[in-house]
Amino acid sequence: MLTITQALVDQIVAHARKDHPDEACGVVAGPAGSDRPERFIPMLNAAMSPTFYEFDSGDLLKLYREMDDRDEEPVVIYHSHTATEAYPSRTDISYANEPGAHYVLVSTADTDGAGEFQFRSFRIVEGEVTEEEVQVVVAY
Repeated sequence: MLTITQALVDQIVAHARKDHPDEACGVVAGPAGSDRPERFIPMLNAAMSPTFYEFDSGDLLKLYREMDDRDEEPVVIYHSHTATEAYPSRTDISYANEPGAHYVLVSTADTDGAGEFQFRSFRIVEGEVTEEEVQVVVAY
């Protein structure tokens, strides 16, 4: 289960809406070993595409060095889908290389009639996708 603050959910959704119609992407870092997302880090979608996201390799290297210096790890890796449901694509699955991370997808398309966005979390380990419950809290 992903436990995340309402403030972080709001930041992720706002980023997805701001970058629409391109996919948005980013990381929420937290203390190593805590499984607690704390620090919101919006990233640039280097692909600048409505159907694909890619972290800039230089930005990603800088981020991992910064997290290492702060004794953090990527707790949440998020991106948006602009025209499809919030479910990992084959490409998303092939690029998922953080087995301990929660992969959050936000859809900015109303694909299910349930509203203007979906916010879902998945574990992706060795190509296996498992949806998990999301518990939104005011604070930890």
